[in-house]
Amino acid sequence: MNHAVFDLSLNSQGHWQLRLDEVLHQPVVVVRAFPIGAPDEAVSVLDADGHELLWIAQPLTLPEPQKQAVFAALQAREFMPEIQRVESVSSFSTPSTWTVQTHRGMTQFVLRGEEDIRRISAKTLIVADAHGVQFLIRDLPALDRHSRKLLDRFL
Repeated sequence: MNHAVFDLSLNSQGHWQLRLDEVLHQPVVVVRAFPIGAPDEAVSVLDADGHELLWIAQPLTLPEPQKQAVFAALQAREFMPEIQRVESVSSFSTPSTWTVQTHRGMTQFVLRGEEDIRRISAKTLIVADAHGVQFLIRDLPALDRHSRKLLDRFL
């Protein structure tokens, strides 16, 4: 597979920079094109003005150093805990405090209103807390019965 020759690295100030065609672009931002539906496909590297500098259709097929840099830049930018179980909700009216188990551990957040639960697909939801942190429910039918029952009260 023929990949563009590029170097993605952190500069001395801790910002990502891209060397492409012997030109250094800094700072840059690495973003997923389809973060929910196809998180391991299609990544774009943008300059400070939001202009695309580099499109990477299949980041998993990059040579190891490039792949590590791309995924490190993505991980530094993204924070979307995935809800694995809803332990409890303080009330079925909003605002309510939710206690959930995520892939990063147990946490609590405040749901301001039912409109803060967005359906992305038939089985995928995004729940935004009062501080704007977004929590992902990737596969609603795969959640345990208790979690689905609590979520049904809000959907």
